[in-house]
Amino acid sequence: MIAKKEIRIVVVDDSQTARELLVALYESAGFRVVGVGKTGEDAIQLVIKHNPDVVSMDVVMPKMDGLDATRVIMREHPTPIVVVTASLMRADTDLAFEALKVGALAAVQKPGIEDPETCERLIETIRLMASVHVIRRWSEDKPHAKAGDLISPPTGSGKNIRLIGIASSTGGPGVLAQILKPLPRHFPIPILIVQHVTNGFATGLAEWLHEQMNLDVALAGHGDMPKAGLVLLPPDDYHMQLNKNGAIELSKAPPYKGLRPSANYLFNSMARFYGAGGMGIILTGMGDDGAEGIEAMYRTGAFTIAQDEDSCVVYGMPAEAVKRNAVKRVLNPDQISEYLMNLAVQREEKQI
Repeated sequence: MIAKKEIRIVVVDDSQTARELLVALYESAGFRVVGVGKTGEDAIQLVIKHNPDVVSMDVVMPKMDGLDATRVIMREHPTPIVVVTASLMRADTDLAFEALKVGALAAVQKPGIEDPETCERLIETIRLMASVHVIRRWSEDKPHAKAGDLISPPTGSGKNIRLIGIASSTGGPGVLAQILKPLPRHFPIPILIVQHVTNGFATGLAEWLHEQMNLDVALAGHGDMPKAGLVLLPPDDYHMQLNKNGAIELSKAPPYKGLRPSANYLFNSMARFYGAGGMGIILTGMGDDGAEGIEAMYRTGAFTIAQDEDSCVVYGMPAEAVKRNAVKRVLNPDQISEYLMNLAVQREEKQI
């Protein structure tokens, strides 16, 4: 039997109580804590000194916060970073999602002393993220596609699309913002997103995305109807799917491989009730969530897109969709955004 690789971790938090709790928690899980600090500057120096497998870091800290530390680490010494925040208040979650945008891999709520569920979730997140190969980030923006690479939809293909579904996970928040930010406020096709986030962060994600773009972004309610110009995400711990009338159904059906929400529920319902009138997009993320559902969409004639490997933080979910021959285009985020812009133009032309 091959022994599991030891996970070497740096812990950074300005609270001594929190540092001690996290160190004890990580050591109890078999991780090796190689460095402990209390500021963003400490995080940078500890990463350079110890070259850890992963960094557990708060975002609200004195002097240099976790966001600025993430920027520097991802530019100068790329290392998997998990944001561990004590508060789900708007200002703190905004800072956490900004850190995800510039290269952190996940955001998790800081556990209490008697909170085994949150402790277990944090340990599992750290374990998974420690295995991710991260790349150097010279700036917050990913490289833009060359103009010659931008692909317009085939003539007429966008005129019948009535709903867009998007699946994303690790690395997803920043890519979602990049893709959707250029779209006009009155984008003519409703958009539904399943983004894997830790329970407690769904509201913060919706609020943060709303601030990033022209479109309105909100958490879906049971019975809501998708609307043009509106992006909907499921609330914490609910699957989001559609019924035959096109309304949102929120479900507590069993998780898919531990995931609730799962993109498979959304995509399968789009295949059943929208057929060729749906578009499915599968973005960066671990595992294979969404691959089964987007394959069902593909079989009904829906237009399907996977993010390309070079631009993915983790080429897991898109790779599985590609393996199933379930995508019609493999594009980078700028190309996907351009594709959606062209859909809007085609819709306008149809109405003239």
